[in-house]
Amino acid sequence: MESLSFPLLSTLVFLPLVGVLVLLFVDRENHAVQRWTALTVMSGGFVLALFVYAGFDPGNVAFQFEEKHAWIPGLGISYHLGIDGISLLLVMLTAFLGPICVLACWTDIRVRLKEFLVCLLLLQTGMLGVFVSLDLVLFYVFWEVMLIPMALLILVWGHPARRIYAAVKFFLYTMAGSVFMLVGILVLYFYQARTTGTASFDWTTMAGLNLPFSLQLWLFLAFGVAFAIKVPMFPFHTWLPDAHTEAPTVGSVVLAAVLLKMGTYGFLRFNLPLFPDASVFFMPFMIALALVGIIYGAFMCLVQKDLKRLIAFSSVSHLGFVILGIFSFTLQGVQGGVLQMINHGLSTGALFLLVGMLYERRHTRLIADFGGLSTPVPAFTTFFMIATLASIGLPGLNGFVGEFLILLGTFHVKPVWAVLGATGVILAAWYMLWMVQRVFYGTVTHAENATLRDLVPREIGLLVPVVAMMVWIGVAPTPFLQKSEPAVAHALRKVQESVRTAQGESTSWMMACAAWEHLKGK
Repeated sequence: MESLSFPLLSTLVFLPLVGVLVLLFVDRENHAVQRWTALTVMSGGFVLALFVYAGFDPGNVAFQFEEKHAWIPGLGISYHLGIDGISLLLVMLTAFLGPICVLACWTDIRVRLKEFLVCLLLLQTGMLGVFVSLDLVLFYVFWEVMLIPMALLILVWGHPARRIYAAVKFFLYTMAGSVFMLVGILVLYFYQARTTGTASFDWTTMAGLNLPFSLQLWLFLAFGVAFAIKVPMFPFHTWLPDAHTEAPTVGSVVLAAVLLKMGTYGFLRFNLPLFPDASVFFMPFMIALALVGIIYGAFMCLVQKDLKRLIAFSSVSHLGFVILGIFSFTLQGVQGGVLQMINHGLSTGALFLLVGMLYERRHTRLIADFGGLSTPVPAFTTFFMIATLASIGLPGLNGFVGEFLILLGTFHVKPVWAVLGATGVILAAWYMLWMVQRVFYGTVTHAENATLRDLVPREIGLLVPVVAMMVWIGVAPTPFLQKSEPAVAHALRKVQESVRTAQGESTSWMMACAAWEHLKGK
């Protein structure tokens, strides 16, 4: 699609800031107007995202809805937005969850609601901006913009016990990774200026550079550390359980559903196309970390006593599958990885919403404090079970499609990797179904649980769209796969060329090993 006169992406990205400005003039005590303002703005953003989705041409591999304007021309910095099939799905997920998050905190947040909604709207702008930015400085600005409101959500509205510790840990980990990425961006900029005479931070310009292998190695690490922390990959994951456990419900939903995907998106958008030789070189190492994360995260889930912490560790395991798919360098594997980003956002986001609803009723998240909940809250149990089955990859729900494609693509590369990855599916069924058994089935062992209130219409209304998406993707994933396939193939092109240069054959494990040995000798 040609560039449009109407700046659709800019409107989508900055619409939440309009909501922030409106909220500044709303009386602090008028919570109803504050909630409806935020809901209206978030819903408007989702409508705009639907226009983007409807107007997106899946057959066009180029970036669409592009907007490009000079920002700081003396330094080669531009305001450059664009969207391809990969970023399209993540933008849709972010916009889709926006109004759901506002509805989720409708009664949950009673203190400083105005400030809470301002942070949520700022966070929405930062997340959307990351997925559509095609200038590396602009990308970095949005990457940092989302850091502060997320840290404030944990710090101010988190659980009183350890919210300061969790917020500081989240901030320090993310900031440390951002510094490495900033250094990598500057190195790319100065290398381009020295070798081509053109100084630009534009992604499309940098993607055309032929970087020496030694420089690719260091840049892959610089960008990779920032993205690995955000995913988070083992062993950079330790901030995640604390942040999830202490964050308010909406903070956990946004963190799991969208923020973690910035890391996996970064690997696809930057590391693979900009540093293809280094990506091939580090492939075995990244696969090993992904497999360790899958299995380690699953075993950690088995020993958790807190529902929220269990779901947090499940994210470590599930995001390991995404990394496994991306670094299989196969179309099926990467397609599965992209779809699994969306799947994880839906299923884990739903689980965090449900745990938040349960906490609002009982003010505890300890598994031992429940039991037999299927009797007093049957509707709640039904939704929780659907989200659980989606999370463990039951056929007919969204999680199955993504995991199947990841394992299929990985099997073509090295079957033993797929077998090890499949153990994560088995372990997920173990820890998730065991958790469901202890919380929802058997007899009611605590008198407080016998009189729990079931889901109210507002809660059902915000869960139904999420469940509908789980079923849609599980039954008919083709529309989503068709949107992302050309962009995925394009992102893999340079990596596959690097592998073919070393071996001269189609991608396989033997070829990847040969390429690794070849690149080590460069």
